[in-house]
Amino acid sequence: MRRAVFVLLLLASPSAAADPIVPPDAKLETVFDGGLVLTEGVAVASDGMVYFSDITFTHVSKAAKQPVEAGHIWKFDPKTGKTAIFRSPSGMSNGLKFDANGDLLAAEGADFGGRRLTRTDMKTGKTYIVAGLYNDKPFNSPNDITIDEKGRIYFSDPRYLGHEPIDQPVQAVYRVDTDGTVARIITDAGKPNGVAISPDQKTLYVVSNDNGSTGIGRLRMKDDKGGEEPTKKGAMTLMAYDLASDGTAKFRKTLVDYAPQDGPDGLVCDKAGNLYVAVRDEKRPGICVYSPEGKEIGYIKTELPTNVGFARGADANVLYITAGKSLYRIKLNAQGYHLPPKK
Repeated sequence: MRRAVFVLLLLASPSAAADPIVPPDAKLETVFDGGLVLTEGVAVASDGMVYFSDITFTHVSKAAKQPVEAGHIWKFDPKTGKTAIFRSPSGMSNGLKFDANGDLLAAEGADFGGRRLTRTDMKTGKTYIVAGLYNDKPFNSPNDITIDEKGRIYFSDPRYLGHEPIDQPVQAVYRVDTDGTVARIITDAGKPNGVAISPDQKTLYVVSNDNGSTGIGRLRMKDDKGGEEPTKKGAMTLMAYDLASDGTAKFRKTLVDYAPQDGPDGLVCDKAGNLYVAVRDEKRPGICVYSPEGKEIGYIKTELPTNVGFARGADANVLYITAGKSLYRIKLNAQGYHLPPKK
């Protein structure tokens, strides 16, 4: 009798009956494959247009004896399937995010980039500097962005490549308050990369992807096959920080430790608080879906991915993925979390 009751309860359980987040028949669709080196930072505007960065590593162009491109932001129209340049040069933009006003924030990196955070007014086309210095010194190379519902901006500042001097004493996560004040809030996250805030505003997720180098492409070649001098990798983790109402953050725990493999890059949340993480593990590359506790509940196989972003409105279940030189999309049984629009 007890066993029969248990079975009935199990069958009636919502979690048991729920559809998997990644449908078994879901197909990964390529919508763009014209990047030069590395696509990144995909973000979807309120009108459904999809924006993403094309980081044109200068050492790759130089090695191929090609003209050196200055970075681009592309715009993809899901209705027509066409992609066009939105802005070039991009300041070597990496992570992109839309704020509650519908304006585009860009983390501009090093390698002849802006090394700053900018905001583009999507109505006028004008771009403004949100944060360019900390303690009167340039940032290392702003990488990824997230925004809380109070309008405060959080961004990571590692350094993966670039010839510019490194002026900050630590690779950190910063917060920009609504009055423009910049605060360095996390200094214990290894080499911070992807950042995302949970829908309940209580957790700041931070990725550490410490490749052991601040100058990709600047190490000497050690053999004829193109291999570079070896480096000692650091933390490859997905971490959760308690986010206080005043915008300060305190380490809570490591959700996933990927060592000795490479860790993630960018990440976003769905409305239920689950995380969609671009994992750059060469043995199992793809988008891993985790519960807020760090349990894997879904997986999408891709080439080495860099970032993810959900569409909006009727297409809020569509996840866009940047990987390699391409932009992909896939339909899921989940809807992405976005900032509530400003009224």
